[in-house]
Amino acid sequence: MSSNHAITVDGVVKRFRDVVALDGIDLAVPHGTVLGLLGPNGAGKTTAVRILTTLLHPDAGSARVLGLDVARQPNAVRASIGLAGQYAAVDENLTGRENLRMVGQLTRQSPATTRARSDELLERFDLVEAADRPARTYSGGMRRRLDLSAALIHRPPVLFLDEPTTGLDPKSRTDLWTMIGELVSDGTTLLLTTQYLEEADRLADHIVVIDEGRIIAEGSAAELKETLGTTVVEAEFTSVRRARQAARRLSSLGPTELLGDNTTVAVGVADSGRALLNIVRMLDGDGIAPTAMAVRQPTLDDVFLQLTGREPETEPETSAAQTRGAA
Repeated sequence: MSSNHAITVDGVVKRFRDVVALDGIDLAVPHGTVLGLLGPNGAGKTTAVRILTTLLHPDAGSARVLGLDVARQPNAVRASIGLAGQYAAVDENLTGRENLRMVGQLTRQSPATTRARSDELLERFDLVEAADRPARTYSGGMRRRLDLSAALIHRPPVLFLDEPTTGLDPKSRTDLWTMIGELVSDGTTLLLTTQYLEEADRLADHIVVIDEGRIIAEGSAAELKETLGTTVVEAEFTSVRRARQAARRLSSLGPTELLGDNTTVAVGVADSGRALLNIVRMLDGDGIAPTAMAVRQPTLDDVFLQLTGREPETEPETSAAQTRGAA
């Protein structure tokens, strides 16, 4: 394994009876960077995380975290990682402080170290005032911050976040993004799975898109957006039939997709000015008049739709039970 990589995955395959959840994926995450793992529900994102965090064994291939084989050295891997998932894994009957101290014991930290680290994390994640209240009284955002604090109690150099902001309101999500950014600035290596493409756009250095257990694209957010051209022209129509006619007609100009309720056509183009004129002329010549048109920059949502044929899901895929893992 390259010493520059904190996480490596080579040809990993995982099957559940007749279902191939992962079909030979390769990943390489340099130290101190963020990998965003994107894909529709059932694509294999959570399966990949479960293998890397030793909750599942691969059927073929190999995976290493900090040079440690996840199948052959699971205890050593668990001692070196943190994991926070879609649902906050906190004991609702314990206070925030008690939750952190319990995880400190599970990860074999000394009592003095656990007390000091708990106080530090409660301060960092703005939980000091609520530290001695039962976790059941916490809001969703507070529980998620407590869960992330617990994942960090033993100072893991590698952190796995599986859909970490699912179900949070926009402000809580933005606050958590800021905290995650600070962790990465401090040198933490992060693998992030998410349904929120804005999340990957903001946090990830490199993005891998998987579908049906295979990697179908990868690159930086900017590189992935460039595959659609420099801009996107949207044209709205009065019916699905007209939109489909327009999509067929405009497909020669660039990647073309139907959006929303299938009455809006999005076309990725390199020259928005000239393309806009061409679109108007082509549609006018065919007697397909749009009700509205707009020009905007491409987003990761556009890339996701183009690559998978599906818009991002609003409901998260089922998460595995969370673990903290002790050495």
